[in-house]
Amino acid sequence: MADTDEEAVAAEDDALYVLTAVLLTPAKFPSVLGDDYPEACAALGMAPLADGYGLVLGQDGEGARWTVVIDDVSLVAVAIASWDCGMEYDLSPSERTVVAALPGWPLAVAVAAPNVPAPHDPDPDLVDRPALAPPDTTTWGPAQRRLGADEIALQWALWREQIDDSAFPVQGEAGEASEPSSDDVTSEEASEADEVASDDSGEGPQTGHSGVRRVLTEARAYVDAPPPLGRVRSSFAPGEARTLRADGPGWSMVARTDDIAFVLLDEEPGEVLPVGRGSELPGLLEALDKLAVRPS
Repeated sequence: MADTDEEAVAAEDDALYVLTAVLLTPAKFPSVLGDDYPEACAALGMAPLADGYGLVLGQDGEGARWTVVIDDVSLVAVAIASWDCGMEYDLSPSERTVVAALPGWPLAVAVAAPNVPAPHDPDPDLVDRPALAPPDTTTWGPAQRRLGADEIALQWALWREQIDDSAFPVQGEAGEASEPSSDDVTSEEASEADEVASDDSGEGPQTGHSGVRRVLTEARAYVDAPPPLGRVRSSFAPGEARTLRADGPGWSMVARTDDIAFVLLDEEPGEVLPVGRGSELPGLLEALDKLAVRPS
């Protein structure tokens, strides 16, 4: 997190006190904005440049929320890495790197700049577009589904330890999935989720849950017809594995290439559906990893 006493960038000719920053690139973008990189860019009114952007979130001298979009991606990446390591970093983009200054914040920010009014949206009469705002977390929808998948990817070990592999049918069996559930995938209590959708070993990806069958079928279609950029992403995981994230219309999937997968669906509020490896999942994950976007 930035040191707001010292760090400021120009936005609309006013000082912007930097609170935090995030990347908007094909390999890493705020999932609340969309299922893929072009969709996330469109949510901000930005063209999907190949190199992406950095999003700098802060307040002006009046306390108003602003999101400054810059094209110096490496600067933001270094700042984020430094803050993650507990180091100070002076994030001060040059004015020539500023692509746009958007009112509001697309993400929830828990801190505020000192010695300025509390965070608030700019006067709507002074801006040419509605202020950005984080998604409503009180209702379930695509943004909440994607946030849930984010949490699973971040806390994989915690989620994985909730799953008893004996709940999955032995390969070769075509059994019904047992289906306990989770109430809130974005809370710590969600780690107790035990919704189990098993991967049978029949012809094609067969499971005991129709929604999971649909997700695996649509994910497999990505192998033959690559989806929009960022729809499938691959990131570091312990050992030789990779963490895969795939999204589609109404669904999100998080998986480890050497392990199982978790599926979330728009039509199943708060439910987390683990998918056993079986005979189909390993090959699907390997194929998805080959086409996935990776951080540079």
